[in-house]
Amino acid sequence: MALPLMPKATAVWLVENTALTFEQIADFCGLHSLEVQAIADGEVASGIVGLDPVANGQVGREEIVRCEADPDASLRLIITDVPQPRSKQKGARYTPVSKRQDRPDAISWIIKHHPEISDAQISKLIGTTKPTIQSIRDKTHWNAVNVKPRNPVTLGLCSEAELEKVVALARPRGGVRPVEPPIEHHDQPE
Repeated sequence: MALPLMPKATAVWLVENTALTFEQIADFCGLHSLEVQAIADGEVASGIVGLDPVANGQVGREEIVRCEADPDASLRLIITDVPQPRSKQKGARYTPVSKRQDRPDAISWIIKHHPEISDAQISKLIGTTKPTIQSIRDKTHWNAVNVKPRNPVTLGLCSEAELEKVVALARPRGGVRPVEPPIEHHDQPE
């Protein structure tokens, strides 16, 4: 279900300006009813300024009045045709400390199984640096003796879809084409 823009700020406004139940506000904002109750008590979100969902076109005034009259009714968000912005990851990919020692193994696996992938693509996919990739390629990495090629997907450093996307983008650039079955000719008389 779609949630309103800035759910906590919307919940603050609804608590302060309507007679809706905590459950109705929680359901509309995607919060827990206890969290809405804590907002009403001033224990949570005390510094958050309320955001009017009516002024933002997220819900109509008549919808609020309808739900105030019927405690079992649910508020319905007005769906707009305006496309919602997608969150885009900024900067380098974060890798948890527990998985950082697995990066060289993943880089080695990619270099071995997909040589067409560029260093920049590997760097973005795994979240590493080009000097690290180069040192693994040259076998001059400080831990080169212990580096074993292991699939980055099974190591949890990227998803299967991300890896397939990078491979699909790299194949045309690297001149590698997917293997196609040989064409059989049946021209010869039997």
